[in-house]
Amino acid sequence: MMSQMPQPTALSRCPSCEEPLEAGDRFCGACGFDLSAVPAPPADSPTITMNGTAPRPPSAAPSVDWPVAPEVDSSDTPAPVHLPTDLRGTESGGSELPHAVGASGAGQEPVAGPSGVRFDRPAEPDEYPLAAPQQPAAPAAAPAVAPAVSAAPADPRTADLATPAPGTKLCVACRSGNVDSDGYCENCGHAQPRERDHMEQELGAVAAVSDRGLRHHRNEDAFTISSTALPDGAPAVVAIVCDGVSSATRPDEASLAASRAAGEALLDALPLGTHPQQAMHDAIIAASQAVNSLADAPGSDAEHLPHVNAPACTLVGAVVTPTLLIIGWVGDSRAYWVPVDRSSPPARLTEDDSWAAQMVAAGLMNEAEAYADERAHAITGWLGADAYELEPHTASFKPDRPGVVVVCTDGLWNYAEAAEDMAEVVPLDAALRPLHSAQVLVGHALDGGGHDNVTVAIVPFPAPSQGAGSA
Repeated sequence: MMSQMPQPTALSRCPSCEEPLEAGDRFCGACGFDLSAVPAPPADSPTITMNGTAPRPPSAAPSVDWPVAPEVDSSDTPAPVHLPTDLRGTESGGSELPHAVGASGAGQEPVAGPSGVRFDRPAEPDEYPLAAPQQPAAPAAAPAVAPAVSAAPADPRTADLATPAPGTKLCVACRSGNVDSDGYCENCGHAQPRERDHMEQELGAVAAVSDRGLRHHRNEDAFTISSTALPDGAPAVVAIVCDGVSSATRPDEASLAASRAAGEALLDALPLGTHPQQAMHDAIIAASQAVNSLADAPGSDAEHLPHVNAPACTLVGAVVTPTLLIIGWVGDSRAYWVPVDRSSPPARLTEDDSWAAQMVAAGLMNEAEAYADERAHAITGWLGADAYELEPHTASFKPDRPGVVVVCTDGLWNYAEAAEDMAEVVPLDAALRPLHSAQVLVGHALDGGGHDNVTVAIVPFPAPSQGAGSA
């Protein structure tokens, strides 16, 4: 569940007592806290070491030292056209990246998942035996007369049921009653499953799964996965995941509109040669505009419903090519890097726009303390008409080894927060079986309690050379 917290560029509340501050205050008027002692938040220059912890010392396991692609101008000036061959990567040590980068990951054999991962649910039999319908006994007083046999109710699992009339929908439980406009059977009263309660999609080298969870009454997450081709014919795989802000109105509509708008913007821009990082930035702007349009309402509605917040959501997306990995986000949905070779360290690729992340960045709490606070998930950045200021974050990397990108909402990472925890639950064959891996991760969240909607997309890197398509 998400909650909003408007956040100006400076601290809006005292880090010590949470009292509101006025612009230009140097000391808190309530407790006297010296505001000049609070370090300024770091500039938005994301790197893969974004898990809120100090970098590993040189003596520890080798870090993933990826070269970062050049910064992209976020102004309205059209981005220069680049081809993947123009952007040469390097190895961690600085040497030239081999031309066959990522080819080693194509022939890997599937291996068993890590210990402790539960695969959805116990196995079930292929068929369930059906009891023969009982026939009424013949009357004893009239043995010569054929007994009157009453018609047994049709078993919905075996009966040849009539096709429902156009415009009507039959109940999934009794298969005989019509479903009313509220989603309930008029015959047995059974609530019908909604389309977005559980969604799965696989498209070549990318897959995504979304589930309502065990506590929410509806699924307020949404995703879009697709693929296209760059001007030189190289593939580009896209995954967008959005989480509706539950404290806002119509969060399910906001997440759906944002995911569709961002996905469409990327599919339009990438084939034209727009740099993928600029294309991601523009896609987030398009998603924001789509969510903002949901807030357009007659003045009378806004006047009589002052308590209703504008629709809002978070967004995280990934674009994967044969050589580049692009991440973009607003809010606290996340992306993780998990290498195929698990002897290499995983990494978190995003920095949350949240109260907890702000406290950690200001040096007022460590990560464990901040995320244990009840205010931890109050977000300071989101897409919506009432957002204080839209600041799309983008980062571009050139991995020097194959792996998978996990793009997810907090419904998953609440149960695997650190990069090491996420790598522990990602199956070892995730690059070869992305849909299965997404199913396993959703199952991990549900096994952990399923307190929120959970959505995850798995995108292998590098993007395989195959026919482009979209969905």
